[in-house]
Amino acid sequence: MTGEVAVLGAGMHPWGKWGRGFVEYGVAAARAALADAGLEWRDVGSIVGADTVRGGYPGYVAGATFAKALGWQGARVASVYAACASGAQAVAAARAQILAGLADVVLVVGAEAAPKGFFRPAGGDRPDDPDWLRFRVLGATNPTYFGLYARRRMAVHGDTVEDFAQVKVKNAALGALNPYARYRKRVSAEEVAASAVVADPLRLLDICATSDGGAALVLSSMEFARRRGVAEPVRIRAVSTVTPTYPNTVLDLPDIATDSAAAVEPADGTFRASIARAAYEEAGVGPEELSLAEVYDLSTALELQWYEDLGLCGEGEGAKLLREGATAPGGRIPVNTSGGLASFGEAVPAQAIAQVCELTWQLRGDAGARQVQHARVGITANQGLFGHGSAVIAVR
Repeated sequence: MTGEVAVLGAGMHPWGKWGRGFVEYGVAAARAALADAGLEWRDVGSIVGADTVRGGYPGYVAGATFAKALGWQGARVASVYAACASGAQAVAAARAQILAGLADVVLVVGAEAAPKGFFRPAGGDRPDDPDWLRFRVLGATNPTYFGLYARRRMAVHGDTVEDFAQVKVKNAALGALNPYARYRKRVSAEEVAASAVVADPLRLLDICATSDGGAALVLSSMEFARRRGVAEPVRIRAVSTVTPTYPNTVLDLPDIATDSAAAVEPADGTFRASIARAAYEEAGVGPEELSLAEVYDLSTALELQWYEDLGLCGEGEGAKLLREGATAPGGRIPVNTSGGLASFGEAVPAQAIAQVCELTWQLRGDAGARQVQHARVGITANQGLFGHGSAVIAVR
């Protein structure tokens, strides 16, 4: 186990399509997090920004961009990019600085002004870029990938479109209770089934949107938290940013070829399962100790996959867990109490940070109508392109 760091503040800018720049969203989230922590910007010793590739050059150096917008004050700065895992990488960088004694207080910020429709590769021809190739050679947009993964679950595990719809019903009900969510309306299974087919078997309401939004955290050393009179803060106990292990036997876009297992035995478990396993090992906890989980529900089918990857149930038992109500409010292990990406949509650099915001509020008992009773341990999980793992375990 590594040392813990305290979460003194969490803040967000509501998700939506606001038509403004990502800097505005990030600064609003940062100020909200600082206010939540009871600190001023001048108290921050370092700022770590999660980059966006859609913000021009300022987005590539997000840490400095946010520092300038907040007002230059001499803080250390770092900027990180790992696609959908950027927020977790930013948290990892901030934690490392604190544990190394480089800063007592670090502000972590991520924000996005996303395009309409689905994400696509940056312009230009790059025949050595797997992400570019999967669009140009396979025509595999993100919704296509989500649909393929859903089909695989149906073929291998017997999941049904009705199971997928129930994931959306659950998450929409929770999103309706979250003031930061973009979509705050409950939906029925019938409404999911009646929505337009996007990538069979998935329909419009099975797939998350692209959104604008921002999220921020104020992290500190445990000593600083105690000096501020915060005796029992929410603590980050583990951050997993692992990569896959050779050979990969399950296709996971954008990688469009799997490694051969002819000469090497396959790894014990999938890449996504290894992300959670590393987090559990670092934190010294197991899935049976979790109070809640925030997972990367790009599609309804992918949420079911995360149940298994996190060890909440056995392989192929995700839909069964859902049907039993175990992942709903009041269940054994509520999942996506925030409403998930189903309710927020993707704001890429912000989403892994937003997941930790939700854990923070839940573990503090500040989640209002979404509150999980007696929450003590939570995990986040998602992944970025090209093998960026992303999981954070927080405890209270």
